[in-house]
Amino acid sequence: MTSPVVHTWRLLKWGRILARHGALRGIERDPNTPPNLRRLLRLARFGARVPKVPRYADALQAIGPAAVKLGQTLATRPDIIGEAAALDLQRLQDNLPSVPFETVYASMTAAFGRDPMDLFARIEEQPVGAASIAQVHRAITTDGRTVAVKVQRPGVEEDFARAIDTYQWAAAQIEGMGGELARLRPRLVIETFKRWTARELDLRREAASASELKDSMAAEPDFHVPEIDWARTSGKVLTLEWIGGIKLSNRTALIEAGYDLPRLANTLVHAFLRQAIAEGFFHADMHQGNLFALPGANGRGRIAAIDFGIMGRIDRRARVWLAEILYGLITGNYKRVAEIHFEAGYVPPHHSVAEFATALRAVGEPMRGLPVKDMSIGMMLDGLFSITRDFDMQTQPHLLLLQKTMVMVEGVATALDPDINLWNAAAPFVREWIRTELGPEAAIADRLITDLRTFARLPDLIRNIEARYPAPGGAPPAPPLREIEVVRIGSGWRYVAVALFSAALAVLATWLVLG
Repeated sequence: MTSPVVHTWRLLKWGRILARHGALRGIERDPNTPPNLRRLLRLARFGARVPKVPRYADALQAIGPAAVKLGQTLATRPDIIGEAAALDLQRLQDNLPSVPFETVYASMTAAFGRDPMDLFARIEEQPVGAASIAQVHRAITTDGRTVAVKVQRPGVEEDFARAIDTYQWAAAQIEGMGGELARLRPRLVIETFKRWTARELDLRREAASASELKDSMAAEPDFHVPEIDWARTSGKVLTLEWIGGIKLSNRTALIEAGYDLPRLANTLVHAFLRQAIAEGFFHADMHQGNLFALPGANGRGRIAAIDFGIMGRIDRRARVWLAEILYGLITGNYKRVAEIHFEAGYVPPHHSVAEFATALRAVGEPMRGLPVKDMSIGMMLDGLFSITRDFDMQTQPHLLLLQKTMVMVEGVATALDPDINLWNAAAPFVREWIRTELGPEAAIADRLITDLRTFARLPDLIRNIEARYPAPGGAPPAPPLREIEVVRIGSGWRYVAVALFSAALAVLATWLVLG
């Protein structure tokens, strides 16, 4: 277990790097920052030449891969770090320095347990992308297929383990200070980050996510998920179908290739809605660099997605709430939207439903008077973030990830078709899904399923009753196990010494953090 002294030393070292890039200025000036934390931030920047414009992404790149991945996570939390910082952190995508090919080749050899050339006819030495956890090379298999090979960076697991250990410790100290920072639940933010990282550090889990998404998107033929080459995939190497289309960020090339951009924009919106609302499992990193246009049947363009490291999952009840919230905002039914927030437990019960509905109206109505092309879900989410503090709403990481993805999808769709509006594109899909899931037919079907499941459990219930109350002449029930006494081994002076040493460390850590 890492000591508080080591955690504090790491934080001060990282804080110094952040201070030199001006990345601590916003936290230091925020009136909600606790005084003790503000003093620590001043200590970190003491004597540093702070730039006028903060360079958040550059600072995290200087700290290391784990910090880069944390920055990508924080880019989804404008409610914590602000819009400017979130926008700057979006630069942390696939533009990191690459690992030499000799190192990559050695990693592939160790992962496969044999020479990679037994599996590939050719591997291009120059990577097509390099991120914080892995880099991607184009290759040709021995059976002639062109594939993308994603190889994990050496030593990245150890770096992440050390960094996350300190992140968790720091989050616990910050949350213990109470106030606004506690409401934002930093410990839960880091725990979410840890889960995302665990998925990305095991490339088999990313492969499984891609495979699951491909199955769930069978009803959307215009949205393509690449096939996984399981025979050439391990925990540290992922091989999948090569996507050779045009990136959606290259609007000029899309036009020259004859793609129908408004149709592509609608395909993207519908694909996202099916993932998030109908399936409850969605690609949570749908920026322009991860989306490609491909030729489709009957001259229709398709969209292909890559990079399945960050995925979101929402249970059915939360999806029903989400659909009702979206539809309520679209139609202006703010009272129902407010009621859902209370039913879901997002707003504490001591607040007024009517007051919350009024606050929602203040967010929604200004957009309802705008031209269609000027209405924005991003604007709506900014407004919602501004009222969370007034109503003591604790953050919901799964919903924030979804909100971030919604804004990202809207941005990509708008770049393709400036006149598209996510509200209008979403309304028919959301309306039909609500009718299907909440209509009378769905209620009857849910009741039948519940009753059948109860009926199916009857044999087990009868057997349990017979086991607990056997028939006369049967074996008596076994006596309960006795309680086991816990005995401490060792003399008392050893416990006193350990307690005094631990107390000394705690005092030193407290002085470093608060002093």
